[in-house]
Order: sequence, then structure tokens, then C-alpha cells
Amino acid sequence: MNTTMTEAFTPRPPEEKLNTIIKLAILAVGGQGGGVLTSWIEALARSQGYAAQATSVAGVAQRTGATIYYVEMAPAGELPPIFSLSPTPGDVDIMIAAEMMEAGRAIQRGFVTPDRTTLIASTHRALAVSEKMVPGDGIASSDEVRAAAEVAAESLILFDMDQLAAKNGSVISSTMFGALAGSGALPFARAAFEDAIRASGKGVDASLRAFGAAFDRVQSPEAEEVPAAAQTSGNVTAQGPARLMKHWQDLTRRIDALPMPTQDMARRGLGKVVEFQDVEYGREYLDRVESFVPLDHHDNGFELTTEAAKHIANAMAYDDIIRVAGLKTRAARFARIEAEMKSGPSPVQLTEFFHPRAEEIVSLLPAGLGERTEQNPKWMARIDRWFNRGRRLRTHRISHFLLLYTLGGLRGYRRKTLRHATEQAHLNAWQASSSAAAATDYALACELLRCRRLVKGYSDTHARSLSKFDRVTACAGLLQGRDDAAQWLARLREAALQDEKGDALDGAIRTVESFC
Repeated sequence: MNTTMTEAFTPRPPEEKLNTIIKLAILAVGGQGGGVLTSWIEALARSQGYAAQATSVAGVAQRTGATIYYVEMAPAGELPPIFSLSPTPGDVDIMIAAEMMEAGRAIQRGFVTPDRTTLIASTHRALAVSEKMVPGDGIASSDEVRAAAEVAAESLILFDMDQLAAKNGSVISSTMFGALAGSGALPFARAAFEDAIRASGKGVDASLRAFGAAFDRVQSPEAEEVPAAAQTSGNVTAQGPARLMKHWQDLTRRIDALPMPTQDMARRGLGKVVEFQDVEYGREYLDRVESFVPLDHHDNGFELTTEAAKHIANAMAYDDIIRVAGLKTRAARFARIEAEMKSGPSPVQLTEFFHPRAEEIVSLLPAGLGERTEQNPKWMARIDRWFNRGRRLRTHRISHFLLLYTLGGLRGYRRKTLRHATEQAHLNAWQASSSAAAATDYALACELLRCRRLVKGYSDTHARSLSKFDRVTACAGLLQGRDDAAQWLARLREAALQDEKGDALDGAIRTVESFC
């Protein structure tokens, strides 16, 4: 948690300015309980002898816009106060944001000012559609929002309110209400806040638990939150029959023999490919990674081998129908959905949406048969007519569940499929070009390995991303021999990640072709 509050966390004593209107705004998206929080605040104010008014301006659905809830309150007097219907930049006392980027939007819109605003925000992320659409990593920087908030707000309270609510069996509206109470930004005692929750009559016990946890968190600030990524360890825990565990231990000993800077990434990669297929596949993975060690050197921090360990694992654990079906029928997935839905003994009805193309169906055929079928336009058109339409598989029904479960159980057959043969050929060519480049241009070889992050997804998404990968790596041949070859390849990769259609990549390639 981060706080710049100097007046501790106790209710502010009555003073002259409390005779004026207190203005509070909330930014939240669907499902975050903004309406519930607003009703609690309104009820709280009125129970304490304040006149209050609450309004809301709905945003756009599907996480492209947030709803602005606005509350104004003032001590009740002989004449009713005149309230505004919406917040005004520079004129907000308390700003509550149910997500980190919503805090950033509040700052941008001028709702947070250093002379008066208490900003209360959850540090968790709920990604916007615009962030998800970016082919690469489109996630906006929370650190930039945090830095801006520290400058823009008079008082600042930041911590993961969503996670704290989940730990206490509630939703984020409860923890935001608790953070508001603990901040002392309103002149009301804790008991009054709790009474407002009880008066609602819904989910009272869980809401009070989450409220209390957030209140205590603000009153007794803990150490700065450690990002989840920083908490992740490279250790992979494996379980299985004694025979397979012996093979796994042999593989981990091979990792221990790798240069120290590469070991953590290699452990992660090994765990990923073994989970995807089997320990024999893990052995193939280490063979590929170890082939880069003689090309590397400690003076370079073994950057080449580390990049190989990361991106080869991603390439070997590709998304196919078998993997998708397996992920959708895991017991852990059903347990997570039931926990999120809080369904209790009530059955959850789950519908999966599938739209397989002819290419996905043919990719499951044995490699030889699949290749012949793929080269026959008549058969491809026929398979496309049979399968290329949207399907809804209701996996809470035994027939549909067994269909996906059977597909997911074909891991042993995967190596015989056309898709696996295609992926192996592509992987071999990419690895060979990266290794060859390392002999003359170490930096270019590292950039060639990093280009694998262009390949992602399933079905149409995979086809589009693979096309971009092939176009970018083809330019490596044009760039070889130039002192700035690595820099230009990195620019091409970043251009490919900028937009789905590839307009930026087209322009970057034309630039490279103009001087090569």
C-alpha cells in the first residue's frame, strides 16, 4: 500500500468547511458493485443527518468505459442544499477508483487535485478491450499511474482491494467502502459505515468481513505490495509415478549443468513443455536449449541461451485442438468457475463456443494423410462445409464433455499429427537461422529468437501472427552484415505488434527494402 496521508487515519474533526458540500465520485465498471457502494454511501450520509444525492452516468459495456457514480452530501439545514448532477474537474473531495487504470482516467479528467482530493484506488487490473486487442503486450503501465497519483492527490490510498475482497468471500465494493471509512475522509465513525451495510440486508456477513479487512489495512499500513510477477519462483513442482519422476530428475540435473543465468528460465520452460506433452518432449526441449550454449559466452550474460530457453518453450507448447480441449475439461477450471460464480450446490451450466476451420480439422490427421488432404482443394472445401460453422458445446452435459475430454486425451497421438509436423519444421528452421546468425552477429541472433513472441493464439489468430513472424524473420537475411541489423529487426518486430492488420509492419518493411 502507498499513502501520503499526513493526518493519520482518523475521522476528521468537525470544522468550518464541513458546512459546505462534500463531493465524492466513484469510477467502476460492470460487476464491481459501484451501484451498491453508492447506495451505501448515500444511506450512510442520511443516517448521520446529512442531505445526500446520488447520480450515475453509465459508461460503455465490455470494459471500454466506466460508469461515473457521483454523490454530494451536506449537513441538513432549514433549506435543502442544491446539488450538482455530475462531478466537475478540480471540484472533487473524494475519488474512488475500482481499478488502477480508472484512477488514471480520473487524474486525466482533472477529478484529482493536490489541494483537496483523497484518492482511493485498487491496484488490480481489469484489462480494457483496447489492451487485449494489441497483438503484443498492450497492457498499460500501472507504475505510471501510481507516479501520477502521488503527485496529483492530496491523500492517496492504494492496495489490491479486489484480492482482499475475494479472500473474505465478498466483492470489491465492500473493500472500497472499508478503505473509505479507514481514510477518515468522511466525518463518520466506523460503526455508522457498518450499519449502512447491515441496513442493505444482502450478503451482510461477507461484506462486513471484507469491510473490516480493508479498514484495518488502511489503519495499519503494511509494507509496499510486491507485484505478482516478482513473487513468482522458477521452481517447478512435479508429481507422478516413480518411473517418470526418475526421468524428470534426470532432466533437472541437466538444467543444473547449464550456465547459472539460464537455469531459472530453463526450469520454467521445461515445466511448460512437459505439462504440454511428456518428459520425452522435455528431453527434446533441453537438447535444443543446450545447442545454444557453445554459441554463447559469460561476457554476454548468456543472453542468447536464456532467450532460447524462453522462446523455444513457447514454440513447443503451441495451441492446437488437443490442448484447447484439455484446458477446457480440467477439473481445476470447473472448480475455479464454480468458485467465481459462488454457485454452491447449484449446478453451473457452461457453454463453450467453437468455430473450427477446415485447417484445424485436417491438422489432426496423421501427417501424411493430412498433407495430401491439405493439397486437395475439393476435400478442403468439403471439410470446410462440414465443420466451419459456430458450435455451442454445453460441457455441463455428459455427451459434450466427453467429446472434449476425448480430444484432450489425444496427447499421445499429437506427435503423429500434421500440426505437430508443421510446428516442428517451422521450429527447426527458426532455430537453425538463429544459430547461424550467432556466429557473425550475436545481437541479431538474440533478436531472431525474440521474434517468436509474434506467434500466438489459435486458428485465425495463429495464422495471422505466423504470417507476421515469417515476414519479419525474412527481413533478417536482408539486414545481415549491417552494424544496425539487430536494431532494425527489433523495430520490425515492434511494428508487427502495433496493430492487427499489419499496416505499421508494411511501412517498416518498405523502409528496410529501400536501403538494403
